[in-house]
Amino acid sequence: MCRIRICNLHGFLRNLVPSPSTKAKAKAKAMHSLHQHQHQRKPKNKPITPFRSSNKNTNNMKKPEKLKEKKKKDEPREYMRNVIGKIYNTLKYSTWETAEQELNNLPVKWDSYTVNQVLKSHPPMEKAWLFFNWASGLRGFKHDQYTYTTMLDIFGEAGRVSSMKHVFQQMQEKGIKLDSVTYTSMMHWLSSSGNVDEAVQMWEQMKSKGCHPTVVSYTAYIKILFDNQRVKEATRVYKEMISSGVAPNCHTYTVLMDYLIGSGKCKEALEIFEKMQEAGAQPDKAACNILIERCSKVGGTELMTHILQYMKENHLVLRYPVFVEALEALKIAGESDTLLRQVNPQFYMDCSIRKNTNDSITVAADSPTNMDKELLFVLLKNKNVVAIDRLLTGMMDKKISLDHKVVSTIIEVNCSHCRPEGALLAFKYSVTMGISIERTGYLFLMGLLIRSNMFSKLVDIVEEMTRAGHSLGIYLASLLIFRLGCARKHTFATKIFNLLSDNHKCTATYTALISVYFSVRRVNKALEIYKTMCSKGFCPVLGTYNVLIAGLERNGRYAEAERFRKAKKSLHPNSDSQESVCIEGKICNLLFAVDVVL
Repeated sequence: MCRIRICNLHGFLRNLVPSPSTKAKAKAKAMHSLHQHQHQRKPKNKPITPFRSSNKNTNNMKKPEKLKEKKKKDEPREYMRNVIGKIYNTLKYSTWETAEQELNNLPVKWDSYTVNQVLKSHPPMEKAWLFFNWASGLRGFKHDQYTYTTMLDIFGEAGRVSSMKHVFQQMQEKGIKLDSVTYTSMMHWLSSSGNVDEAVQMWEQMKSKGCHPTVVSYTAYIKILFDNQRVKEATRVYKEMISSGVAPNCHTYTVLMDYLIGSGKCKEALEIFEKMQEAGAQPDKAACNILIERCSKVGGTELMTHILQYMKENHLVLRYPVFVEALEALKIAGESDTLLRQVNPQFYMDCSIRKNTNDSITVAADSPTNMDKELLFVLLKNKNVVAIDRLLTGMMDKKISLDHKVVSTIIEVNCSHCRPEGALLAFKYSVTMGISIERTGYLFLMGLLIRSNMFSKLVDIVEEMTRAGHSLGIYLASLLIFRLGCARKHTFATKIFNLLSDNHKCTATYTALISVYFSVRRVNKALEIYKTMCSKGFCPVLGTYNVLIAGLERNGRYAEAERFRKAKKSLHPNSDSQESVCIEGKICNLLFAVDVVL
C-alpha cells in the first residue's frame, strides 16, 4: 500500500475507497426478534345456560352492535393520500380566505405527519407559508423539526434565502431540535445561492453542536467544496468521513468521480468505478448518466466504454439528452457507437417512429383530422416530447392546423416535464397558426416560465391570453406582478399591468405595482403610482399600507413611513367587520399580510 498525501488528491481518492471487509465492519448488525402473542386458553368446563327468554334478550342486545360493525365495514375508507391531494388542490386553486374556511371544516387530525405531507406536496410558496402559520395556531399542534425543515426547503428551492434563514432562526429560538437533515438542507441551499462561506459556517456549527454528520451530509458538503474548487478541504473531509466509520455510498463515489473526470483524470475515476463495485456499492442509473455526460464533455471515450459495458450488463439506460451528447462525442472521436446502440435501443426505435410520422404527414397533409389523431398517438402512446417538437416544427412549415385542445395538451405535457423550450414551441405554433388555446394552457406556460426565471416571454403570453379573451384574474395578475418585482423586472411588470383591463386595475394590482418599484428602489415612482391609485378612486387597505411602510423604511424615509403608519392605524376601528372590505381589498391584504416573509 502506498502512503497517501493530502496534497495529492487523486492518489488519495484512489486509495481511500474502503474494501469490502472495511465496509462490512462499518455497518452495524441489527437484531430483530419476533414476539409471539400467546392466546389465553378457553376454560374446559363451560357453564350450561338454559335456552330462555334472557338469552333472547341478550341476542337482541347484540344485534345493534353487529349492525354498527357492518355499517362501519360498508363505509368507504378514504386514504390519506387522497386527503392530502384534496388539500393540495384547495391551496393551489383557491384563495387563502376560501382555503382557510375549508381547512377549518375538514375532519382531519392535524398531526406533524399530516402537516408535513401537505407541505411536501409543494403547494404555491405563499400558500405554503400561510398554511404553515395557520397550522401553528391549531389547538394541540406544535411544529417539529420535520415540518420546519420542509418549510425551510420550500423557501430554499424558491431562492428566498432570507425567508429560509428566518425559519431556521425560529427553530433555534423555539428550541426545535436541529438534526443533520436540517443542517444539510441549509448548506445545500446556501451554496446554491452563492453563499459558500455561510454553507461552510453551517457545517462547522453542525459539528460544534454535537450533531453527527451522516453519509448524506458528508456527500453534500464534499460536493459543495469540489464545486467551489476547494479541493484540499474536500480531501480532508473525505478522509474524516472514512476515519469516523461512515461508509461512502453510490452518490459519494459519483461526486468523487465527477470531479476527477472534470479534471481530466479519467484513469483515476475508472479505478474508483471498479473499486466501488468491489466494496459493494453498485452504480445506479443516475450515477451512470452523470458520468457519461461528464465523459462526453471532456472526450473521455475510454471510460465511457467501460461505463456503457456496465450499463449493458445491468440493463440500465441513458436519458435522451445524455444519449445525444454521448453520440456526438463518439462521432467526434471517430469511434463506433455500436455499444451505445446496444445499451439504448429505444432511441433508435424513436428515430424510426419519427420517420414514419413524417411519412404520415406527407400522406395526410390535406386531412387535419387524421393529423390530430397522429399527433395524439405520438403524444399519448409514445410519450415522446422530443418527437412532438419535430412534428410541430414540420406542421408549422406546412401550415397544418391542429385543434386548440391538442395544442393546450402539448403545452401541459411539456410543462409537466419541465421543458420550457417545448412549451414555447407549441405556443409559437399557436400564434403562427392563429389558434387560441385554452386558459389552462396559458397558465401552465406562465407558471413554468416563472419557475425557470424566463420572464421576458411572460409579456407575450399575457398579451396573447388577453387577445384570446381569457381573463388573468385579479389574484393571478397581482401575484404575477409581485413575482416580477421579486425578480427586479419592473419593466415587464409595468407592461403586464398596462395590458390588464380597466376592471382588473384595482387596489390589489396597484399595490403589487407599488411593491415592484420599491424593490428596485425607485421610491418616487412608487409614491407616484400610489397617488394615481387614489385619484382613480381606489382606497388603500392594510396591505397597501404594509407595502408603503416597509418600502419607505427600507429606503430610509422614516418620516413618510410614520405618516402612513398613522393612516394605517385609523383603519383598525373599522377593520373588525370584514364584510365591508371588497374582494380586491381582501386579495391585497392576503398577498401583503404582515406575517408573510418577503
